[in-house]
Amino acid sequence: MSTAIVTGATGITGTAVVGALTNSPDFTEVYTLSRSQKSTPHPKVKHATLDLQTSADEMSQSLSHIPPVTHIFFCAYLADPDEAEAARINGSMLSNFLEALIKSGQTKELRRIILTCGLKQFGVHLGQPKNPMREDDDPSLFWLEQEDRPPNFYYTQQRILEKAAKDAGNKWTWTVTYPQDVIGFAKANFMNLATSIGLYAAVSKELEGSKLIFPGNKINYLAFNCWTSAKIHAEFCLWASNSSNAANQRFIVINGDTQSWQDLWPRLAARFGCTVPEHMFPSDDGSGKEAYPGFESNSMKLHPRPPVSEVDAKLGLKGEFKQSEVNCQIDLQKWAKRPDVVKAWERLRDRYGLDQTAWDSATWDFLSFLLGRNYSNVASMSKARKMGWHGYADTWDEFQRTFKELEEAKMLPPVADLKGSHS
Repeated sequence: MSTAIVTGATGITGTAVVGALTNSPDFTEVYTLSRSQKSTPHPKVKHATLDLQTSADEMSQSLSHIPPVTHIFFCAYLADPDEAEAARINGSMLSNFLEALIKSGQTKELRRIILTCGLKQFGVHLGQPKNPMREDDDPSLFWLEQEDRPPNFYYTQQRILEKAAKDAGNKWTWTVTYPQDVIGFAKANFMNLATSIGLYAAVSKELEGSKLIFPGNKINYLAFNCWTSAKIHAEFCLWASNSSNAANQRFIVINGDTQSWQDLWPRLAARFGCTVPEHMFPSDDGSGKEAYPGFESNSMKLHPRPPVSEVDAKLGLKGEFKQSEVNCQIDLQKWAKRPDVVKAWERLRDRYGLDQTAWDSATWDFLSFLLGRNYSNVASMSKARKMGWHGYADTWDEFQRTFKELEEAKMLPPVADLKGSHS
């Protein structure tokens, strides 16, 4: 039988991993680690408070009561706007944690470590990638480490993990996952995609006219993207933890479908009882630089060279890839501060007893980035499929399921009432 440690156990990916492990008959004990709040109670789960920013010696003391485990799922990370600082912080967190495990004896029976990273591996935050992204892409695309590129903490962590396995005499193996724009829910975790989209839709329904205007741009609306359900990612991690094919391998992990806002947005509007404007993009070129009437727009240029430009000549498109941009015809951060929007939220909050923290912690900047990109983000699951993974999730179904969880947690109003309400 197997036992596990999960770091970042109360985050969105960590919560889902804990759920998958507790539902698995193969795992008898799950030790969850987080800096503050406890994991969801379960007979298999034992929780410990651990600050990954402390030294290896301090962490080893916190871990001393945990017996040796067979698996470790590292789902923790700490965001920082300075990429170099993010690499330093997250690299230290992982290296000190691994050292602490050795000091406190947890690695004696260790078989595998699963490290959660993301599609920033391919520079999707820097601009247009080569589509579809694949694990066997040109090294200059898979490891974007050209002199003018910012550091990437995923690269730092993966090298630390590989070195640790080698230093241990390869007595244990590793697997790295790359999910994209994760859809999921975690109690008291308000920094997620579904919460912000749900709040935008619910407040739009409460406003006069009940129009659900796409805040981004027409290019993004018609582009194609892939998402990752936290649940399907957790199931993949469970599969990878015991699959010999997954040893010392890196995997893109997405739902398995390719989606677009042109399909999702009308569904979102229908779910929340809104209408989609007949002419949603007044800008002639669809760039989103022109504000939607009555609102303010915002624009941001990304890295001077989009990732795909590293192989433009190989693609027969030398010099054709221009600097990518994020353009929103509605500036969501300013939208959320408008008096009419704030009053609409407060009405919903008071009517349904909603959690004010959901609104205060909504990540409008992150949502703006996702809706305002002027390029597609499509990834391939071929490698995982060939190695035996057959999981699949429908992206819209995962949004629906997560919205329902947010309603039950009092972070979103109940959609049944919204549809019957009149602004």
